[in-house]
Amino acid sequence: MNDEGGPIFRQVATLVENAIVDGSLAEESQAPSSNELAAFHRINPATAAKGLNQLVADGVLYKRRGVGMFVAPGAREQVLKRRRSEFADQYVRPLMAEAHKLGIPARELAAMIDRWEGSR
Repeated sequence: MNDEGGPIFRQVATLVENAIVDGSLAEESQAPSSNELAAFHRINPATAAKGLNQLVADGVLYKRRGVGMFVAPGAREQVLKRRRSEFADQYVRPLMAEAHKLGIPARELAAMIDRWEGSR
C-alpha cells in the first residue's frame, strides 16, 4: 500500500477493482479473502475486510455465506462507468474550463489531444 493513495481500506478496494477491470478477477470468480489481502500487503485484516465490505456495499462483490466473496455479475461495467464519471469530473471538466478561459474551442482542443496522442 502507498502513503499517498488515501485510506488503506480504500486502496484495498481499488486494488480489487483494478483486478476486476483488467480481467484478472472475472465475474463470479472468488475474490481474495481479507486474510489473504492482509498477509500479502502486511496490513490489519480488519482494514482489508473494510475495503472488501465497501465493495459489497457498492454491489461490486457479493458474499456467499461460509464460502467467501465473489465478483458480482456486471461488476466490471459498473466500475468502469463510475471511474469514467470520476475521470470526467477530475480531468475533463477542469480541462474544458481552462480551455474556455483561454478561448480554445472544443474542436481545437480535440485537435491538440489528437496531435499529442499521435506523438506518443
